[in-house]
Amino acid sequence: MIEFVRNVRLWFAPERIRDEGDTPDYRFSLANERTFLAWLRTALALIGGGFAVDQFLPDLRYAWRVGLALALLGAGALCSLRAVSHWVRCERAMRRGEDLPVSKFPALLGVVVALVAVAMVFVVIVGWEG
Repeated sequence: MIEFVRNVRLWFAPERIRDEGDTPDYRFSLANERTFLAWLRTALALIGGGFAVDQFLPDLRYAWRVGLALALLGAGALCSLRAVSHWVRCERAMRRGEDLPVSKFPALLGVVVALVAVAMVFVVIVGWEG
């Protein structure tokens, strides 16, 4: 838990990461930033998809519309938070000469997106109003 709190503090003070280990090759740090930005683009797409489901499918039953929209919005929010966490953890690992951290989050995100897609296929086949 203490390590998690320390990582969250580093989200808002990334200059303190320099205190750990040696400076890695800049190409690795820049690749880490590009990965961070890719996660943020994914988060924005999920959030946009959540709003699209809510706004552009008014004939969809309320429970379906809200459930699908909230699943996408929640996945987008988690994805954006995970992007920062992953960036900090990778930067620290590179500076310490450790293996890069592994995560189950990509699998979890993939499952959530797949479930939303299956639900949307069901909605399309059955019809908007069920």
